[in-house]
Amino acid sequence: MLWQPSLPERYLRTAPDDLARAIAAARERLGQSLLILGHHYQTDEVIRHADVTGDSLKLSQVAAAIAAERAVQHVVFCGVHFMAETADMLTPAHVKVILPDLSAGCSMADMAQYDDTVDAWDALHLALGGDNWNGRIIPITYVNSSAAIKAFVGSRGGACCTSSNARRVFEWAAAGGETPARPSEEIKVLFLPDQHLGRNTAAAHGFDVASESCVYDPTLTRRGEPLGGASADELRRSRVILWAGHCSVHKLFRPEHAAAVRAADAATPDRPKTTILVHPECGKEVVDLADLAGSTEYIISQIRQAPPGSRWAVGTEFHLVARLAREAAARGVEVRILSDCQCLCTTMYRIDQPHLLWALDHLTGEATGTPKAVNVISVHPEVRRDAVRALDRMLALSKPSVATVD
Repeated sequence: MLWQPSLPERYLRTAPDDLARAIAAARERLGQSLLILGHHYQTDEVIRHADVTGDSLKLSQVAAAIAAERAVQHVVFCGVHFMAETADMLTPAHVKVILPDLSAGCSMADMAQYDDTVDAWDALHLALGGDNWNGRIIPITYVNSSAAIKAFVGSRGGACCTSSNARRVFEWAAAGGETPARPSEEIKVLFLPDQHLGRNTAAAHGFDVASESCVYDPTLTRRGEPLGGASADELRRSRVILWAGHCSVHKLFRPEHAAAVRAADAATPDRPKTTILVHPECGKEVVDLADLAGSTEYIISQIRQAPPGSRWAVGTEFHLVARLAREAAARGVEVRILSDCQCLCTTMYRIDQPHLLWALDHLTGEATGTPKAVNVISVHPEVRRDAVRALDRMLALSKPSVATVD
């Protein structure tokens, strides 16, 4: 986590409505040179200031497109660190990407560190027979990862994926990636950093994940277990190696939550059956019990297309579900979160109105008298080169996506 300096007291003491008015005034002063991006998981008080809303990759793609059409100088990303890195890599070099609070990170992304990944790569190949092994490991990284991990994957013939295109990218990797597998060649997929998306994707691909996958946990390697807790036999028979990472939000959804929905339906047979809809970052045991599973955009589209009178229990971040529930209620659609616990992306919420205004006041010169950009996220050119390779391979396998422009 990067260090974020404390805000001056005036930002912390200002009432929310006054902050909102000051943000609107700063945006007007900056005009077309400013673009504010808001991730779906953001709070309502922040999302109302966004020019564009969407998921992490989509926001970066749209930012790049808008920057090519108008004189954008600054992109303020109301998300987390890895998202701002991706925006920096995809936008023109003159555009500065700003993260209003540098401490807004992602615990999942932090679970895959570059040095650990290099050590794992070497150890896995050595355990498989080194130069005598007739096979290859093709790495995939979820976009919820650092630029360094994307570069690691890109430099080793792998690709990024999103939750919506993970299955297509997985199929590509399992077939040998850029170089199709030879008849006698063994291909293994290393999936970073979310083991649950990797496991669910491998199962959808047709792998028996109980016998054809293993988990590599770098914390166990640091404790002296050379293969991250996996045995040599497990590694040899596995077709997919799952990194021991997870989303702190989606791990909170449990099978008993799905069971409670089913029990409630059984107790009210006169009412429509509840459709359980979850994100594939949930554990496989939850995805297997759900009626539907898909990306954030898939979840949004399913609810927006839901017929009046239908009932839904959704397993994803709290603020997104709450917004969808309010929107759906106007059409007579009942939406609730799958778990009653507060499934919150707490690091995302470090981006708030005080930090957003603080960043904008520096751009206008209100904060210091001289306009300047603070909290600029800049990816090193060498890291950018290899990370963009991983992104480009993914995009070549995927259809273009469209974000919501407000």
